[in-house]
Amino acid sequence: MTDFRALYRLQLGPGLSFADARRLVPYLRELGVSHLYLSPSLQARPGSAHGYDVVDPTRVSEDLGGEEELRALCREAPGVVLDVVPNHMLADEANPFWADEELRARFFDVDPETGAHRRFFTVDELAGVKVEDPEVFEATHRKVLQLAREGVIDGVRVDHPDGLANPRKYLERLRAEGLEHVWVEKILEPGEKLRDWPVEGTTGYEFLNDVAGLFVDPAAEEVLTSLYREVSGESRPFAEVAAEAKLEQARSDFRPEVERLRGLLNEPGLEEALASFRVYRTYVEPERGRVEEADREEVERAGLGERLARVLLLEEAGHEEFVTRFQQTTGAVMAKGVEDTAFYRYNRLLALNDVGGDPGRFGLSLDEFHAAQARRPPNGLLTTFTHDSKRSGDVRARLAALTWIPDEWATLVARLGVEGDDEYHVLQTVVGAWPLEPERLDAYVEKALREGKRTSSWAEPDERAERRVRDYGRSLLEHPEVERFVERVRPLGRRIALGQLLLKLTSPGVPDLYQGDELEVLALVDPDNRRPVDWERSRRALGDGSDPKLVLTRRALELRARRPGAFAGGYEPLELGPDVCAFTRGGEVLIVVPLRDVELPDPGPGWREVAPGLYER
Repeated sequence: MTDFRALYRLQLGPGLSFADARRLVPYLRELGVSHLYLSPSLQARPGSAHGYDVVDPTRVSEDLGGEEELRALCREAPGVVLDVVPNHMLADEANPFWADEELRARFFDVDPETGAHRRFFTVDELAGVKVEDPEVFEATHRKVLQLAREGVIDGVRVDHPDGLANPRKYLERLRAEGLEHVWVEKILEPGEKLRDWPVEGTTGYEFLNDVAGLFVDPAAEEVLTSLYREVSGESRPFAEVAAEAKLEQARSDFRPEVERLRGLLNEPGLEEALASFRVYRTYVEPERGRVEEADREEVERAGLGERLARVLLLEEAGHEEFVTRFQQTTGAVMAKGVEDTAFYRYNRLLALNDVGGDPGRFGLSLDEFHAAQARRPPNGLLTTFTHDSKRSGDVRARLAALTWIPDEWATLVARLGVEGDDEYHVLQTVVGAWPLEPERLDAYVEKALREGKRTSSWAEPDERAERRVRDYGRSLLEHPEVERFVERVRPLGRRIALGQLLLKLTSPGVPDLYQGDELEVLALVDPDNRRPVDWERSRRALGDGSDPKLVLTRRALELRARRPGAFAGGYEPLELGPDVCAFTRGGEVLIVVPLRDVELPDPGPGWREVAPGLYER
């Protein structure tokens, strides 16, 4: 069986080809990772910065070096997991399946009446693929399956499964074709369980949010909630802000999808229905007549009209296409309404505003964390930072540290005279990512304001308002009070970052390291998190052992290699007080992580220290 000890994500693109990645293999082997985790590597738009805008899934990307270079990389790498994009391709004449009208009708989910096509979220140029059609599946997956069958790659990460007509059927097809190791980019809301699919697990956003919440001190909630209300005027709970944003999206950006649904079932309140689910989607399967209990619960919880509920639960026959399209659309409304709107409108504590998270949940108890740990699949991914996350783990850690010193934070806000939600958002961003170049902050402010769709928007930019907030942000970069506060909170943030890292490297599952994150990375939302990595700096730090984050990564991965049985074994929580997360793995490895500003407790006799907080018998 393949030993997935740790994955290391590389963002391939104009600055990182297959050949460049091959030159990194010795460094990554020495670091201790077992698999390179490559961003999409099939032929994308020329110059693509991310690879998700595929134009030809039958060819390996020539821009990255072509198939021979990919194979050369895979021969030298200890193992490779490949990111694949089944849901959409670029709607462009460079795409042979799109350029040919007959192929377009067969391969893409195009409305025959209007010529409009199903989109990836609200991106018109990314067209939905009918991968549920066996012919389409075979043509678009031939190259990936060939690489898997020949042992060139060891597994795949499936992008955006919720956009597919039937995720279960698609994943079963992958398994039937011989792909044993599959991870899904499935966003689970707090309390939601992954369906019984033939996969190793998710890409780990539930862990990201759990581990961040563990270091948020719930005792600070009243102070920070009151402070946020005073500064922003926002007194509603996050759930209300999110519901409003989702409904706005359903009524505006998703109007084409709503009209297509209405053409299939002219039922009132479709916009409200699309925005009413607390999870991304249900998984009713009309072609199999399959309705799981979890689907019934979510439809009932959504509070839909009686007829619409009957239709969605297949109790009224004849609406199979409507049911499929409705489910594909709720996930998109959730993503755009919550992740890409509400997360930029509700700014009580930005450490909580990340994919799959609930900013209304202020912290996570030790008991809740341990219970979640016990439920994690043995090969599910554990992440704290991805190319899609809103912030790096180090920024999130520093912002979580605000809850350790809430009164000092409130004093800084008062001294600066902060007024307004946008200004409060920018102050947290500056404190979390300091030192920050003005140009990077400018770019973030523009994206944050336009995503929030209040002060400005992508459709109707308010450049004067954007300039005002950018100027305010730049003034904070030069403010001595801000710099002094950063120096106060920085060491606390680093302690939290190391604690998060240790938990990621030792919890049930497979650690996923994002490129460069073995050293401190103070990154914001994309494209900021795709900036080039200083690989020479990483190599030097590995050689001289000078960086505590890198040293912890290397030693923990060495321990995982040395004691595979322990990490395949049980997870046993230990009681070392309310401010310490402690557990053993297989009875042979002990992990002790302080959750607040307290000293690391003595583990007791019989344990040898591998790294601070990490011990073996």
